Amino acid sequence: MNHSETETARVRVLTVPDCPNAPLIRERITEALQGRAVPVEWIEVHDTDEAVRLGMSGSPTLLLDGADPFAEEGLQPGLSCRLYRHADGTTEGAPATADLHRVLTESGVLR
Repeated sequence: MNHSETETARVRVLTVPDCPNAPLIRERITEALQGRAVPVEWIEVHDTDEAVRLGMSGSPTLLLDGADPFAEEGLQPGLSCRLYRHADGTTEGAPATADLHRVLTESGVLR
């Protein structure tokens, strides 16, 4: 399938079943989209092989066209809980809404 100029990046969120941070990232993605109707694919990952194949570096992982905009050097594929470091040095189980808005804009999801 070819991407045309008008198509936006594909947005996927990978989580493990019952991920405690899934509601938080869902809420923040909704806030970051600011009411725009953008399809988000939610995928539950059940084993390490699937995590490696899909590019999941902990739960939750956001992928834009298959790339993790929050990837850090040395981050390994896996099923563990993932923490995101904010600008003020604190960590949470999901990226900040402002950071999500920035990567969604940079990827062309938000125009």
